[in-house]
Amino acid sequence: MILDTLENLDSYAALHGTFAQAFAFMRRPDLRELEPGRHEVDGDRVYAMIARGPGRARTAGLLEVHRRYLDIQLVLAGADEMGWKPLATCCRPANAYDAAADAQLFNDDPDAWVTVRPGQFALFLPADAHLPMIGDGEIHKAVVKVALPGPA
Repeated sequence: MILDTLENLDSYAALHGTFAQAFAFMRRPDLRELEPGRHEVDGDRVYAMIARGPGRARTAGLLEVHRRYLDIQLVLAGADEMGWKPLATCCRPANAYDAAADAQLFNDDPDAWVTVRPGQFALFLPADAHLPMIGDGEIHKAVVKVALPGPA
C-alpha cells in the first residue's frame, strides 16, 4: 500500500506503464463534477469508478482484494478511513475469487487503519487487502483501476 498526496503523483509514474494515463485522469479539473459510475480512460487497461455515498462503520464491510487490477483511491471530499491487511495473512475468506468482478472478500480484521483525506490517495496492490468507504458523513472519491500485466 502507498499513501500519499496528489502533489506527489509524478513520483510513482515509472512504476507502471499506464500510470501517466491514470494520473492525468486524477488531475482532471472537472473530476469532482463527474457522475458516479464507470469512466473510461483506456478501455479495460485503465478506467475509473466515481463513488459518492455515506461512509459506513468499520464492522459493515469486508476486506477486498483484486488480482487483475490495482486500485488508486483518491478522496475528493470527506474522509475515508481505509482498513489494510497483507493478503498473505488473510485466512478467513468470505467467498472464492470472482474473476468477472476481479474480487475476493475476506472476513479478517484489518491490521491497520489510515484516514485518507481530500487530495490524498491510497494505492493498493494485489497483495493488499483493503476495506474502503469507512467513515462518518459522505465520502466522494475516484477509484482508478489499472490493469496489471500477465494472467490473473
